[in-house]
Amino acid sequence: MDTVEDDAWMSQPEAARRLGVTLIRVGMLIANRRLIPAENPAGQAGVTTASVQAEETWRANASRRAKFARLLKDTFNWF
Repeated sequence: MDTVEDDAWMSQPEAARRLGVTLIRVGMLIANRRLIPAENPAGQAGVTTASVQAEETWRANASRRAKFARLLKDTFNWF
């Protein structure tokens, strides 16, 4: 896991709030490499702000079909 500056780091609960998903879904997004795990200088685990922004952009522009297909794929890969 990379260490990034505080302005490039976001906690997992904050990422969940920003994306409008549950914390479990954030874990799934990390496991499926949709969000990039990172530590801040204090050693706290979280994700990169850039990966959250990329996920927000994808969610804003993806069709319902694409979102559903991705959810199925991510769920399958989770197990």
